[in-house]
Amino acid sequence: MDKQLEALFTPWKIGNCEIKNRFVLTSMGGTDLFGWMEVNHFDKEGANFILEVAKNNCGLVLPGCQPVYNPMLGQWLDKNDKMYKDLAKWMPEFHKTGAKLFVQLTAGFGRSFTVSEMMEGLYTNPVLNVVSKPFMNLDKITASASPSPNRWSDKIPSREMTKAEIQRFIDSFAESSRKLKEAGVDGVEVHAVHEGYLLDQFTLKYVNQRTDEYGGSFENRYRFAAEIVKAIKKACGDDFPVSLRYSVVSKTKGFRQGALPGEDYVEVGRDMEESEKAAKYLQDAGYDMLNCDNGTYDAWYWAHPPIYMPENCNLADVEHIRQFVDIPVVCAGRMDPRVAAKSIEEGKIDGAGFARQFLADREWINKLMEGREDDIRPCILCHSGCFNMCHYNGVPNDQELSDSMHLARCAVNAETMQTTKHFIKPAKARKRVIIIGGGIGGMEAARVLKLRGHEPVIYEKSDVLGGTFIPASAESYKGKLRDLLTWYRRQMKEMGIEIHLNEEIRSLSRFENNEVIVATGSTARLLRRVPGFEKMVEACEFLNGKEVGETVAVIGGGLTGSEIAYELALKGKKPIIVEMKDDLVSQKGVCLANSSYLREWFELNKVPVYLETTLKEVKDGSIVCTRKDGSEVEIACDSVISSAGYIPAPLAEESKHVHLVGDCRGIGNLRSVIWRAYEVAMKI
Repeated sequence: MDKQLEALFTPWKIGNCEIKNRFVLTSMGGTDLFGWMEVNHFDKEGANFILEVAKNNCGLVLPGCQPVYNPMLGQWLDKNDKMYKDLAKWMPEFHKTGAKLFVQLTAGFGRSFTVSEMMEGLYTNPVLNVVSKPFMNLDKITASASPSPNRWSDKIPSREMTKAEIQRFIDSFAESSRKLKEAGVDGVEVHAVHEGYLLDQFTLKYVNQRTDEYGGSFENRYRFAAEIVKAIKKACGDDFPVSLRYSVVSKTKGFRQGALPGEDYVEVGRDMEESEKAAKYLQDAGYDMLNCDNGTYDAWYWAHPPIYMPENCNLADVEHIRQFVDIPVVCAGRMDPRVAAKSIEEGKIDGAGFARQFLADREWINKLMEGREDDIRPCILCHSGCFNMCHYNGVPNDQELSDSMHLARCAVNAETMQTTKHFIKPAKARKRVIIIGGGIGGMEAARVLKLRGHEPVIYEKSDVLGGTFIPASAESYKGKLRDLLTWYRRQMKEMGIEIHLNEEIRSLSRFENNEVIVATGSTARLLRRVPGFEKMVEACEFLNGKEVGETVAVIGGGLTGSEIAYELALKGKKPIIVEMKDDLVSQKGVCLANSSYLREWFELNKVPVYLETTLKEVKDGSIVCTRKDGSEVEIACDSVISSAGYIPAPLAEESKHVHLVGDCRGIGNLRSVIWRAYEVAMKI
């Protein structure tokens, strides 16, 4: 093991509870022990994930946040005794790992509750509103400190919670904690004065406008959180550890307005001065640990950092707040293990929080210990499997129901939280399987086939494996994507996969007696009807290194086009975005944390964005576009990059022995490519 990491493997204490090392799995919705947005029960899938993390040497494990009031079915968490008994039977198996388990309990979401179009219909239709209340009482679910706009929808405002409702939540925290303690759990974490969730909404001045004892003064705004820990301690004893999920600084300019790294802004939420006071106040109320990051749902990219956010983005603020308390402090948010270890060694923080990396590779801590870092499958911070709540103009959460009900899956690891659907089953008979195309889809198929006992053979027309993922990972800030590509190439080598480079297959006739997987990707959609289209540079050409001028018009403001514009700006060029739709990144599968960062970054840096605008002509030195109202605008530019999407390019049609994976079957994202490749490889 690298000596720089040694501090991460030292023991520490939370109250009287000793933790064997400094690694903390921070909670993610979907990794719950009592189910996520469903009837409360002891959840075997969640338990299996938690147990695997513990077996692989995580010191402190926090399952997904458990609402004390179930928003989907109106159940109170303290009412189901059977699931606590089931948990008690499981806890000895967990404790064999030497890890400690804190269950995170949440008061809920308030104005941050993720609203879909279906929910808008239930709320705004008088009949459906009444009929739906037994299983989804949106009026109660979204209630907040004060009347305020929902983060996702203008159609479901939040009303003010009553004091009786507040007390019922406090009572449930206490009783649920008592039952968890009896079941053998080592502690609980209160969720959260953090990320703009319900408890945080009470603390934040821009949300809380109450005039009773839960609003106004500093002490009143933090009263709800303080009364919860006092009630838990009364029910469970002073020795039972209670952590608090805590955002040091809100990084928020207003409703639905975040503050980007380095931005000069006026904080409407919790600033550092208040946080210094709040951390000490919450410690004195009884909390035994602060599990920290930054942000709110209005500034979501701080708590759920996309690839554009800097590594260790919250560390400086967390190190600062550590000086104002005597209890342990954990920092989370794109943490680099070596940076975390250094901070721990210097006494600036006590533990390092990691989340999504466990979804990509549950064994990653062991691999660190064993000096096998090259074998760690990296998280690429895409959110497309684990947390893909997407939002754009006029549309609340545009997320598939299957995703909404099953969070914490992983784009780069098809097995995560899907072990009953995706698991390696040895092949009954060994087959030689031909794979046409050595991109991510082809390599994932080869990897799974080899694990099952088959003999995969990859034919790749270029001189290197990677396909379109090479340009997709080319931007300067996409180091994690390049790490994934390196990981796949290493897997091919370590597993001894037969690979033929520089060999383009144009016909499957020579493979008539074989199972064949076609992973030939897609071709760029070229705007051939636009006069002057030949003057444009296609997106992949640019990403593969083709030079462009100083002022560059990017045609297409989806994720690819927006990321290209972002890269151009980072290089000091002057991008201009032209998009037909009424918002940037207006597509499913892209988390709001990712898309809001890009939209707000372009606004802050004054990148010209032309929405509801269509390219009409490309000239030398300019483009001509048509606006929604029919008017034309001519935009001066030196170069034009086309990011108009892609068209599947299968070598052959699907049949009994020919299987299509990746974009040649249908344009998707990395998640759809990897999951489909896994599933196809499992069927052969």
